[in-house]
Amino acid sequence: MTTPESIKYTKDHEWANKEESGEVTVGITHYAQDALGDVVYVELPEVGDEYEAGGEVAEVESTKATSPVIAPVSGTVTAVNEALVETPELINQDPYGDGWLVRMAMKSPSQYGKLMTAQAYRAHLESEG
Repeated sequence: MTTPESIKYTKDHEWANKEESGEVTVGITHYAQDALGDVVYVELPEVGDEYEAGGEVAEVESTKATSPVIAPVSGTVTAVNEALVETPELINQDPYGDGWLVRMAMKSPSQYGKLMTAQAYRAHLESEG
């Protein structure tokens, strides 16, 4: 199972990657997509929607379950991954790349620094499991 070192993680199994623009790209982790199984549908927010950290920003439906995607930071949605509408399985195939869900402009950039490192996330998985 992969947990790239260059991005941050949440206890709810989302990942966040701070882009050069200052925006944050958000998706679900390899662990989360593996636990969900085959993703068959994704409900994405609208560009311009605002969310608080901890709020439900999207929903991922698999053959096993429907799972909320929690915003790791507060901010405004600036982009959604439209490719997931037609090809939701991209989340299974490439959760840290083509399977990204939303991009957000952060309301409070300091929130990003409070997310877990890859090492902390791996320790969290071990303690859960």
